[in-house]
Amino acid sequence: MAREYPIEKLRNFGIIAHIDAGKTTTSERVLYYTGKTHKIGEVHDGDTTTDWMEQERERGITICSAAITCYWNPSYMPKGDLSKKVMFNIIDTPGHIDFTAEVKRSLRVLDGAVVVFDGVAGVEPQSETNWRYADEGNVPRICFINKLDRTGGSFERSYQSILDRLTKNAVRMQLPIGEESNFNGIIDLLTLKAYYFDGEMGDQIRIEEIPADRVEEAKKYRAMLVEKIVEQDDKMMAEFFEGKEPSIDELKVVLRKATIANKIVPVLTGSALKNKGTQLMLDAVVDYLPSPLDIPPVKGVDPRNGEIVMRSASDEEPFTALAFKLQTDPFVGQLTYFRVYAGTIKSGVYIYNSTTGERERLGRVVRMQADQREDLEIVYAGEIAAAVGLKNAKTSHTLCDEEQPIQLDQIKFPEPVINLKIEPKTKADQEKMGYALKKLSDEDPTFKIKSDAETGETVIMGMGELHLDIIVDRMKREFNVEANVGKPQVAYKETILGEAEEEHKYIKQSGGKGQYGHVKIIIKPLPPIVEGEKVKKNVKRTEHFEFIDSIKGGAIPQEFIPAVEKGIIESMERGVVAGYKMVNISCELIYGSYHDVDSSELAYKIAASMAFQDAAKRAKPVILEPIMKVEVITPEKFMGDVTGYLSSKRGQIEEMTERGMNKVVRAKVPLAEMFGYATSLRSMTEGRASFTMEPDHYDVVPPNVAKEIIEARK
Repeated sequence: MAREYPIEKLRNFGIIAHIDAGKTTTSERVLYYTGKTHKIGEVHDGDTTTDWMEQERERGITICSAAITCYWNPSYMPKGDLSKKVMFNIIDTPGHIDFTAEVKRSLRVLDGAVVVFDGVAGVEPQSETNWRYADEGNVPRICFINKLDRTGGSFERSYQSILDRLTKNAVRMQLPIGEESNFNGIIDLLTLKAYYFDGEMGDQIRIEEIPADRVEEAKKYRAMLVEKIVEQDDKMMAEFFEGKEPSIDELKVVLRKATIANKIVPVLTGSALKNKGTQLMLDAVVDYLPSPLDIPPVKGVDPRNGEIVMRSASDEEPFTALAFKLQTDPFVGQLTYFRVYAGTIKSGVYIYNSTTGERERLGRVVRMQADQREDLEIVYAGEIAAAVGLKNAKTSHTLCDEEQPIQLDQIKFPEPVINLKIEPKTKADQEKMGYALKKLSDEDPTFKIKSDAETGETVIMGMGELHLDIIVDRMKREFNVEANVGKPQVAYKETILGEAEEEHKYIKQSGGKGQYGHVKIIIKPLPPIVEGEKVKKNVKRTEHFEFIDSIKGGAIPQEFIPAVEKGIIESMERGVVAGYKMVNISCELIYGSYHDVDSSELAYKIAASMAFQDAAKRAKPVILEPIMKVEVITPEKFMGDVTGYLSSKRGQIEEMTERGMNKVVRAKVPLAEMFGYATSLRSMTEGRASFTMEPDHYDVVPPNVAKEIIEARK
């Protein structure tokens, strides 16, 4: 069966932004203009296609990323000419920091991104976080400055915030004609034409000459744009300095290469709500964002021998895909979203999961349209689809050809910073709660569950109060589980600042076979990972723990070494200061002994655990707390109250800037001090200030605060 669209006519891109910048509104226009829907849904009406969950429609925010497929014939093509039609796989992502995992995993499998900015606020905190995720994945992007029709909207101020806070490679591709209530069109700097969007839905594009009073300004910015483009190509630059003006088509070719290489970020503008500029943004996606052929081959490891394997985007290559999202569907059960990097896959065949080493039957393959499904017979290289019937595949697992296996890099997710205790209301809810929590934690890698060993209570952990609130709400609605929840608590951690050596023998004789385990270890703070550094054979390293096996001459038989490591990892789960999980520790096993008859895995595990606990108590143990990046937007007259309050909460004020008539305060504040801040801020600013916060890093708790935490734990 032949491809519906050649691979070069495929664009996989995400729409990412800070909360309330207009991502979902933009997505709705995309669906309407591409002919996927015949009515534009609005967030404020609760009838959008991509925000399909009940919680999303009630709250007017995106919680879950939604995948949609549509087809676009560029607006500059003749109406009847479908030869240039392009297939879009779009993922609309959440903007709230609590659901940041959705953005991270989406950017891992997408080839490009449209970053939407609020034309009044410019770059906001989550814009920076999303930009950082895109940088980590080397994802090419274009910027869309939205909401220029709003009071206070300013293209130049928003553009300047992109240059100052995100990248110096941003370049204007368009200028607005008018701003705020006078915003009525867009100047395209490449073609030097004015675009107006007529008709009730803005679907009739009218192209005219630039208004006379804007010609000089447009020419000035076009010259800057052309200069930036020709700098990317030596031959074009030489011809340009000889006086030869490159054609628009030539400029587009070089601009496309530079955008894909992340050397230029085109900046566009418009107002999605007022139906202005979306079609030109889609044209830019076609012209400048990559197809799967434009991105480098995906790199993985052959699980059989550890050798590096490369797979390029071709239907002829061995099948290679990454599962990036799980979703529970009430009609078909679990859906596993995957991106095919190479090869093809048909429904009804067996596939190999190289992460688990298992074969599984792929029941059906579907193309997702938010919460709707469309059955497919075959999925080709470069495409995104969902599988029905995979029971053991999880987020980050590699699906591939069993004869030529490959393991792709796993997606790294941020650690939870907040937790709360939860208990079922009735005995009937008890069994259902375990099942519901398991399903929800499979879907969301930033949602974790653990049992408190001392009290037997269930503790759930997440990225913020809203995150856990949504989880509890979903348990009630989707799984019919009623639960009582405690107050949110900070997810503290522990670590060590010093070094300690400890030896422990575990000997137990009780008649017959005894127990004997003897280990000597050194623990110290985990050194930072150096990029490109090769890990030695005797070292096992994860993000927060390193185990070094330095046993010489078989002092401890090889089969007992994993038990030592396991004992230490289990011991790290309960810290020595206040019982919190320990992180960022390097442990070296340097010596030990064994008994021919009595040595066992259990004995070494217990010996290692006890040695670690004793060593940790002498290695300057400390408690770590999550520090949040906080941004407060307030009228100037409340500035003193806002900064004074943050300082009193152990906050460090980092920057104070202006945004329109308001002041912006940026600070780093411990999460423990931020509970109830929304109420305090409202009361001190007459309800006129707002704030956003997101996790930044973990830091050592001051001694006086640590004392309070330890007392509370007792």
